[in-house]
Amino acid sequence: MAITRIDPGKLFASAVRHKDTLYIAGIIADTMDGSIETQTREVLAKIEGLLAKGGTSKDKLLSVNVYLPHITDFDAMNRVYGEWLDTANMPVRATIEARLAIPSLRVEMTAIAAIDD
Repeated sequence: MAITRIDPGKLFASAVRHKDTLYIAGIIADTMDGSIETQTREVLAKIEGLLAKGGTSKDKLLSVNVYLPHITDFDAMNRVYGEWLDTANMPVRATIEARLAIPSLRVEMTAIAAIDD
């Protein structure tokens, strides 16, 4: 059973590939003081990069979880997400209001994708 850990850090990997599934950890923006739109674009770009490193793409997404510390950011986040999304292959999604580890963060996302070899 092969398990591939992608971009491992001190406490967790950014993604883990196991069999035909890629699991992506909580992804945050680099621009800590950016707007919800900026942070959402950065998070989605990082997710897309991890999907590529894991051998898959956004059309294979199965599930996305979105964490917002302020649910009032939902509409702005959703507009950016909607522009990025492959609408022919939409994953399931949940959006949760939650306090994030760094107060200036506006969004964090996790994802799971299928891998077709």
